[in-house]
Amino acid sequence: MAEKTNPIKNKLKTVFKLVLTALALYLVFRKIDTQELWRLAKTLHYFWLVPAILLFVLSKVATAFRLNLYFKNIRLRISEQKNWKLYLIGMFYNLFLPGGIGGDGYKVYLLNKHFKTPVKKTLQAVLLDRLGGLVAIVILLFGLFLIVEIPVDWMEGRLWKGLLIFGLILSLPAFWVMQRLVFKDFLPSFWIANGWSFAGQIAQLLCAWFILMALGIHEPILAYQLVFLLSSIVAVMPLTIGGVGARELVFIYAHTYAGIEETAAVAFSLIFFLITAGVSLLGAFVKVDLDGEENS
Repeated sequence: MAEKTNPIKNKLKTVFKLVLTALALYLVFRKIDTQELWRLAKTLHYFWLVPAILLFVLSKVATAFRLNLYFKNIRLRISEQKNWKLYLIGMFYNLFLPGGIGGDGYKVYLLNKHFKTPVKKTLQAVLLDRLGGLVAIVILLFGLFLIVEIPVDWMEGRLWKGLLIFGLILSLPAFWVMQRLVFKDFLPSFWIANGWSFAGQIAQLLCAWFILMALGIHEPILAYQLVFLLSSIVAVMPLTIGGVGARELVFIYAHTYAGIEETAAVAFSLIFFLITAGVSLLGAFVKVDLDGEENS
C-alpha cells in the first residue's frame, strides 16, 4: 500500500482517543457506585467466564471465515489457518495500536505487498466485512426492540412497531441491493457471508449471557443484550481506545429506559472488554507467513 503514515498525525489521533477515553471513563465512574462495582467483582462466578471466552473466540472465528469468503471473491486464496492468524493480528493492531494504520490497514498492506492485489479491491473486502457485521447487529436490534418492553411513549405506538417490522424484513434485501451496486465482486458469497455474520453476533449474545450469569444477573437478560448490541455499534466508532468508556456510557444512559442496573451493566461491559483485550493480545505473539499462498 503506497500511502505513507504521518507520525505526527498518528500521535495526535492517539492522544485524542486517550483524552476521550479518560473523559468517558470519568463520566462513567461518577455515575456508578464503585463500592457496588467492587462487591460484584468479589462475588463473580468465574467458571461462567470460561464458556463466555470460548464463545467470544468462536464469534471471531465466524467473522474471520466471512472475511476469507470476501478474499476468495477477489481471487485471494489464503488458508483458513493463516487467515485466522491475520485476523488476530488485525485485532491486536485495532485495540493496542490505535494511532497507527490499524488492523484493517495492516491487512490491506500485507496482502497488497504479497499478492499485488489491487488496494481498492482489498479495501472493499475489509470494508464489506465491517458492514456485514453491522447489518447483522441492526437486524438483531430490530428483533429485540420488538420483544423488549421499553417505557417510552413513542416506542409503544403502532408506528414504531411497524417501522421495526419494516426494518426487520427489508434490511437484508436493502443490503443485497447496496452490495450489488457498490460491491458487486462479492455478491456470490452474499448469503453464506451473512450467515457467518449472524453466527458471529449470536455467539457474542451467548457470550454476553454467560457474562451476566457470572455476575449473578438473571433478568432482564434480553434488555441487557439489547443495550449490548447498541453499545457495540457505538464502540465501532473510532473515538475511544477499543470502545472503552463509550460502551459503558451507553449502558449508563440506557439503564433508565431498559430497566437494567447501571453498576452491573458497567461491570458487564468491563468484563467484555477484558475478554476482548485478552484475545486481541494473542495477536502480538502470532506471525503469519503468506509464502505458499497464491492468488488465482
